[in-house]
Amino acid sequence: MNGLHSLIALLGRILMAALFLWAGYGKLMNFSGTVGYATSAGLPMPQVGIVVAIIVELLFSILFIIGFRIRLVALVMAIFTIATAVFFHQNVADATQLTNFMKNVAIAGGFLQVVAFGGGSYSLDNRRRR
Repeated sequence: MNGLHSLIALLGRILMAALFLWAGYGKLMNFSGTVGYATSAGLPMPQVGIVVAIIVELLFSILFIIGFRIRLVALVMAIFTIATAVFFHQNVADATQLTNFMKNVAIAGGFLQVVAFGGGSYSLDNRRRR
């Protein structure tokens, strides 16, 4: 992979992770409100679910950006994103919910591209291979 492709791969990882970092920070800063929302959505064990969401959104986003175990991290984030779509955007009769559901599906597709092709030269995984 040449320098430009690697830079684009890094930029893509940063842009994808930014959404999750922002969401994780929001959940952390408004934990009780987020648990209330998860409870109203019918999420089983909402407090545990939100703690898991915060860990995935904050820790895994950082691992995704730096490219540490990138394929595994991207797979976990793809599964998390699909689970989020199913639990929180299931009312596809509502146009907004359908749009959010499809955005989550598209984001999961981006993560699966990283699972398939890796994180590029600017990743810790690539440095460890050398």
